[in-house]
Amino acid sequence: MSDPDPICPLCLRPIPRGVKQSQHHLIPKLKGGKGGPTILIHQICHNEIHATLTEAELARDFNTPEALRTHPRLSVFFTWVAKRPPEFHSRSAGGRRRRKR
Repeated sequence: MSDPDPICPLCLRPIPRGVKQSQHHLIPKLKGGKGGPTILIHQICHNEIHATLTEAELARDFNTPEALRTHPRLSVFFTWVAKRPPEFHSRSAGGRRRRKR
């Protein structure tokens, strides 16, 4: 009997073997998180995180799965993607986060 698929802590869907997935550093490597805790998530969830938040925002305010799920835009996204099959993937629109100049 095989082990059950891991569950994405963000969208709460299973992550079957062979599905696009990645390890997300809860504190970005550039902000001191190298060697720190990571979570296994769907690649589409990972893309949305980085399209929405800066490295500084991730390190300061959104460094747990629970905090990421409370972000207004990410919360809407995770609810939306949770209704898709576990293997669903599409490109993120990207470029939506505000750049500070």
